[in-house]
Amino acid sequence: MNKFAGISIAAMMLAAVVPAPAAQLSTDARGAIPHDVQQLVVIDYRAMQNSTAAMNLRNRVEPPELKQFDEALSKFTLKPVLPNGKPSPSQGEPIDQYVDELAFALFRPSPTSDALQSVGIAQGQFPTDDILASFKAQKMKPTMLRTNSMYPMSKTGMVLCFVDPSTMVFGSKESVTKALDARDGMAASMLTNNSMMEAMQSVDSTSLWSILDNQGTQTMMKQLLGEAGSVTDFDTVKQRLEGSWYAMDFGHGVRFDLTIQTGDSFAAATISSLLSAAVMVRKMTGSDTEFSSLLQSPLFQSMVH
Repeated sequence: MNKFAGISIAAMMLAAVVPAPAAQLSTDARGAIPHDVQQLVVIDYRAMQNSTAAMNLRNRVEPPELKQFDEALSKFTLKPVLPNGKPSPSQGEPIDQYVDELAFALFRPSPTSDALQSVGIAQGQFPTDDILASFKAQKMKPTMLRTNSMYPMSKTGMVLCFVDPSTMVFGSKESVTKALDARDGMAASMLTNNSMMEAMQSVDSTSLWSILDNQGTQTMMKQLLGEAGSVTDFDTVKQRLEGSWYAMDFGHGVRFDLTIQTGDSFAAATISSLLSAAVMVRKMTGSDTEFSSLLQSPLFQSMVH
């Protein structure tokens, strides 16, 4: 029977309480995530963008990989098309204004691979006709993969593909190709990864959440525990770590919840003890006495990486 170990960290109340909308992915978005996903991070992008307090928080705790995709969106602009069919000389408007949810998936290209690739997925009401017209005016030709058109994202080194009018997949050409293979049924997608799909149901009603498989959980726990637990204790249970998920809720201040799924009650009890020891170490050093220091503490940063 699966057992669970968990930890909750409540930070100080924000000066302005932020609503807690859900960051949920559509079926098309989930279908574009390869089966062997190690970690998936999703944020309610619009809610974050519309809140100064949430943006300040996000700038501190957003994983570097997700920040890379976030910055790519902000650099990518939609240039208006002039009546003569040429692109406007203006800088254009950033495409990120149309994004509602932003996701980052870290995945293994094959079940036996040790390598990791990453892909970004943006959801929103995109003016796809205007975007494609702008591409044409700029003489940007797509690379075709079956019926999918992959366009270069200017100034980012990435490519993008609209799998439907409200879902954009972007990243390196190699990773986007893997995502499109999954979406088109040429390879297995996360939709057939039962453990990750079940984990998602536990957290996708929050504004920032992440799910990790067994390998991702082992990596996170090793970083998280640091010197709080002995190597022997961790080695005893690491192979029994089956997955984990965490969520951040901004509805009533800031609350961070982490759940770790294990194979049995012994492993759950051991992990709980190790987590408690890690939190105690941080409290003894005063790392969670203030909101800002909590966000910057090694414990918190390792959880949200």
